[in-house]
Amino acid sequence: MIKVLLSIVVLASTAAQANDLLVKLASPISAKKTAALMANSGLKTDVLTDSWIRVQGNINSTSFERFAESSSVEYTQPNFKIRALENPNLAKLRDAYKGSPSKVLPFIGTDNPEIPGIPSAGSGNDPLFAKQWGMKDIGVEAAWNIHRGTSKIIVAVIDTGVDYTHEDLLPNMWRNSKEIPNNKVDDDGNGYIDDVVGWDFVSNDNKPYDLAATTVGELLNGGNPGHGTHCAGNVAAAGINGKGISGVAPQAQIMALRFLGNEGGTTADAVKAIKYAVDNGAKVLSNSWGSEGEDPEDGANNLALSEIITYAENKDVLFIAAAGNGHQGKGYNNDTDSRPGVPASYNNENIISVAALDASNKLGSFSNWGVKTVDIGAPGVKVYSTTVGSKYSDTVIDLLGATWDGTSMACPHVAGAAALYWSAHPEKNWKDVKAALLNSARRIPALDGKVYSNGKLNVEDLMKY
Repeated sequence: MIKVLLSIVVLASTAAQANDLLVKLASPISAKKTAALMANSGLKTDVLTDSWIRVQGNINSTSFERFAESSSVEYTQPNFKIRALENPNLAKLRDAYKGSPSKVLPFIGTDNPEIPGIPSAGSGNDPLFAKQWGMKDIGVEAAWNIHRGTSKIIVAVIDTGVDYTHEDLLPNMWRNSKEIPNNKVDDDGNGYIDDVVGWDFVSNDNKPYDLAATTVGELLNGGNPGHGTHCAGNVAAAGINGKGISGVAPQAQIMALRFLGNEGGTTADAVKAIKYAVDNGAKVLSNSWGSEGEDPEDGANNLALSEIITYAENKDVLFIAAAGNGHQGKGYNNDTDSRPGVPASYNNENIISVAALDASNKLGSFSNWGVKTVDIGAPGVKVYSTTVGSKYSDTVIDLLGATWDGTSMACPHVAGAAALYWSAHPEKNWKDVKAALLNSARRIPALDGKVYSNGKLNVEDLMKY
C-alpha cells in the first residue's frame, strides 16, 4: 500500500496548503460517508471522486492524525496549486510597466453574463482567417476538403473559462441537452444545477466566463489575459459563418470548464473539472496549464491529478497538454530536468504533450521539449485567435506589444485536430486517434530528436491517415 504520513505531507506543503489536503481512501471505503464524518468533526470536506476527498481545517487534530494513519487511508498529499502557463512575453514586460500598475486595460470586466441562446447559423467565409498563419501552416484547408468534422465531438477547454458570449464561439458552445436552463434544478442529476455550457469550479456556479484582468499591474502579476478564450478559438471557433476566424475543428462543441482564476487554481478543482468533462461526454480535453518547474510545489508527484487522467483514459478520452514554457521563458528538456513540466510529462498513455513552433518551423525559445515526454509540435508563436469581448488578436494587448505565444497556444491546435479526426472516424478509440496524430506528423529539423514524433502537426496528412 502506498502511504504518505501526515507529518511528511505537512512539511512538504506551503503554509497556504498546510491545512488543505487531498486524501485517497482505501477501497471499499465510501468517499461520501467519510467526507460526512470529517465534516461532523469540524473539517471542511469535498468529495472529488469515488476514492478522493479534499479535507481543509485543523488537520493536526489527534482524531484526524489517527484517521490519516489508519488502514482507511491509502495516500495523502497537498492540494497543489496549479496555474495557466504564463505567456513568456508578459514576464519580460513587468519591469517596463511597473510604474503604471493601475493603467486600465480594454477587457470586459463584468463577470457572469447571461448565457445567450443558440444563434441562427451564419454563412460565408471567415473574414479573418488569413491572419491565422498557424491554420494554414498545418494544412487545415486541404484537410477540410476531406472532412469538415461534425458537432458530435465535444472538446472540453479546461482553463480560465471561455467567453461564451463571443460571436465566433457561441455557435459551437456545448449545450447540455439534459439540463433545462434557469430552472434552478439539477435536471440530469449530475450534481450541477443549470450547467448549460459547462461549470465554473472557481466560483462554483454555472457561468464559466473567462474574466480577464482589468489593469496592467494585475495582468503582469499573473492575472488572466483571457487565456481560455484564446485557446478555445483555435480548437473550435465556428467556421464558414461569415465571422472572424475558424478553429481546427470548426463544427466541434466547446465545453467550458473554469478552474483557474487570477490566483491560479488547485489540484482539487482540476480533478473535478476533468471528471466533469469525462462524465458529461467530452472526448478530447484541452489543457494549457500546469507547472513550469519553477515552484517548489510543482506537483511532480501529484497522484490525484495523475489518477484522474487515468480515469479519462479508461473512459476513452484523450488528454492534450501543453509541454511547458520553460524556466523564465527559456525552454528545457522535460526528459532530463529535475522539475519537468507537468502534467504534460506524466506517464499516462492518453496524454499528448505539445511543443510550440513559430512560422519558420523553429522551436519557440520558451518551449519545452523531450523525445520521451513531448509528442508533437504545433503553432505557438504569435497565434491569432478569439479574445474576450467578441474580439480577435495575435497580441495580448496592443499597447504592451506582447504577442500570444506559448505551448498554451500550441496545445489547442492538436486538441482541435484530434476532434476533427475523431468526428470523421467515430469508430476509433483514443489509442487510434493518438497514433494517427503522431504517425502523420511532418518531420522537421527543429523537432528531429526533440519530440517523440520528430515532427509537427499536419492536419491534411492526418485526415488522410
